[in-house]
Amino acid sequence: MDTLTSLGSENSVVIFSKTNCCMSHAIETLIRGYGANPFVYKLDQLPNGLQMEKAILALGCNPSVPAVFVDKEFIGGSNEIMSLNIRGMLKPLLIKANAIWV
Repeated sequence: MDTLTSLGSENSVVIFSKTNCCMSHAIETLIRGYGANPFVYKLDQLPNGLQMEKAILALGCNPSVPAVFVDKEFIGGSNEIMSLNIRGMLKPLLIKANAIWV
């Protein structure tokens, strides 16, 4: 869990994903569409990816990917990110985190 939190705070936007997950790709594309440059960890390509996936599940993110951290805070998975976007709250969140500028 400490590794996950540490990695989640290394950039203004961090996404934990898997190479074969279409929702991970969709969330990454959405966030990049605002001009942000998220740091993406592909769990299936990391030696400790399975342990990290278990830690993500322990955070309450089910399914485990995508899992998104913004401004060092765990935001959630695809449902939470899409909900923020629909309510017009994703862009202000990215601005506040200095991931994008207006």
